[in-house]
Amino acid sequence: MDNKEHFKFDRDRLIRQGFPEVILGLGKKKEDILNIVKEALKSPGNILITRTNCDVYLGIKEIENNAIWHENAKCITIRRKKADKLAGPVLVLTGGTSDIPVAEEAATTLEIMDIEVFKSYDVGVAGIHRLFKEKEKLEKAICIIVVAGMDGALASVVGGLVSCPVIAVPTSIGYGVSFSGIAPLLAMLNSCAPGIGVVNIDNGFGAAYLTFRIIKTISKKH
Repeated sequence: MDNKEHFKFDRDRLIRQGFPEVILGLGKKKEDILNIVKEALKSPGNILITRTNCDVYLGIKEIENNAIWHENAKCITIRRKKADKLAGPVLVLTGGTSDIPVAEEAATTLEIMDIEVFKSYDVGVAGIHRLFKEKEKLEKAICIIVVAGMDGALASVVGGLVSCPVIAVPTSIGYGVSFSGIAPLLAMLNSCAPGIGVVNIDNGFGAAYLTFRIIKTISKKH
């Protein structure tokens, strides 16, 4: 069977949603990812491949020299157009350093979508004074992505401090009773701070895409 029969690249997604189809590398063979990238290169717009590895990147680099490997995020980006930054900035926070890979997936997604990103990592509630040092960034952000595992409490704290949208990302980081991210997921869903949106466990990409939609909507109205 021709490898191209395994996928149907969505050429119209850039028109419908404002960003091309994103390629999820997880579970795909290297050869299949390369074929999808070749198809994506036939259409305009930047390209993002998530949940992949350096070996796939080296293969893509042979067909597209502009490809960039983001090691912490486990993502590959191909920037094909220069664009004005959308409204921003978006602030990406983590509870601890173990949450950084998920946060970097979010940040890399935002950056290839031409959204300005601020980052503040390792500001969790175990040392809450670290968060208060980021007051200026909290005040400037038009949206905040909070990435945290363990008890997931950082999202509630941030939600009680700011007026902009807060998107919480539970991570699978934590000891046994955290149930691979279910504990912070439930804590974030049950937050007493109103107006917090919650995405799935470890879904940095999903949080960034939701942020992108919020900002695109704001931009249309201005």
